[in-house]
Amino acid sequence: MMRLFRKPVSFEWDQGNKDKNLVKHKVTDEECEETFFDSDKKVANTLVKIKGENRYLLIGATKTERLLFIVFTVREQKIRVISARDLNKKERNLYDQ
Repeated sequence: MMRLFRKPVSFEWDQGNKDKNLVKHKVTDEECEETFFDSDKKVANTLVKIKGENRYLLIGATKTERLLFIVFTVREQKIRVISARDLNKKERNLYDQ
């Protein structure tokens, strides 16, 4: 797992990403945030660069144990969630490893 943060974690939610995942995938902003505090979360060791910005992949569970696939970036030490959805069957195995 990658170590991305040295300071306490904060999130960036603005008109561009607030409630976007709720509309598209029925995932609340709060659920997105909860996955980052899952002690069993997995963060990909590889990252994707899109439009000059590093994008990271995270698989984690919410407080209610809903497993989510999160794509995010880090801007000025703040996490900005790009996309969030439920894990598919193949991805569930990755979380259990």
